[in-house]
Amino acid sequence: MEVDKVYLGDCVKIMKTLPNKSVDLVFADPPFNIGLKYDVYNDNLSYEKYYKWSEEWVKEACRLLKNSGAIYVAIGDEFAAELNIILKRRGFYFRNWIVWHYTFGQNQRKKFTRAHTHILYFTKDKARFTFNDKHIRVPSARQLVYKDKRANPLGKIPDDVWQFSRICGTFKERLGRHPCQMPESLLERIISVSSNEGDTVLDPFGGTGTTAAVAKKLKRHFITMEISEEYYDIILRRLNLRRVKSVSEDEEEEQRTLFAVLR
Repeated sequence: MEVDKVYLGDCVKIMKTLPNKSVDLVFADPPFNIGLKYDVYNDNLSYEKYYKWSEEWVKEACRLLKNSGAIYVAIGDEFAAELNIILKRRGFYFRNWIVWHYTFGQNQRKKFTRAHTHILYFTKDKARFTFNDKHIRVPSARQLVYKDKRANPLGKIPDDVWQFSRICGTFKERLGRHPCQMPESLLERIISVSSNEGDTVLDPFGGTGTTAAVAKKLKRHFITMEISEEYYDIILRRLNLRRVKSVSEDEEEEQRTLFAVLR
């Protein structure tokens, strides 16, 4: 299987062309179905359509993941419970329900400001998986506050509430107009702990290419997909890759027609 590649097109269709048990880690940040404005994707599907589509891409991700692999899914409040159920029904084993708390929350007019995203962490096998805790440990209160000699000198494994800033429009890290770019620091933690150098990391929803960029920096291989040509080109520039279309012109026209109907 060709790795270190960015595909242009529908992730479910593309994943179906890849071989079984070929990736070590999946990180997925799918559209939350909350009406965000993407250039070619309708983020306001019916409950039934979104649920069915989620089952489809999770099924393919499960097929591609090695038995020792892990999957992390970033999802909003509206469908976190559903994705949790879908992953369990697919046969994944639950590890953590992580809450990513971020500063610069998204201001609301008639409800409390949204300042978190859920990250569901599952493994394909109950006992056999990669977890490089030494790579992600942080200083503990025992070390910093109480000066307790019993504290692990390497620090503690982070809690399941993580604090990383969102990538706002004024940040230097921000690329293009993508409404929900992931911070590199968050992906560094996930890729460092749940994969090893030389492993292959899959991100079905490429966005601006954060997963692929961090995987490359950490000496992992990557495979990512993006349905938008605008974001696809951003990923290629970010990774310094040459532009090669990975779906036929007929398939692209079919996708444009489909999304025009959905919109």
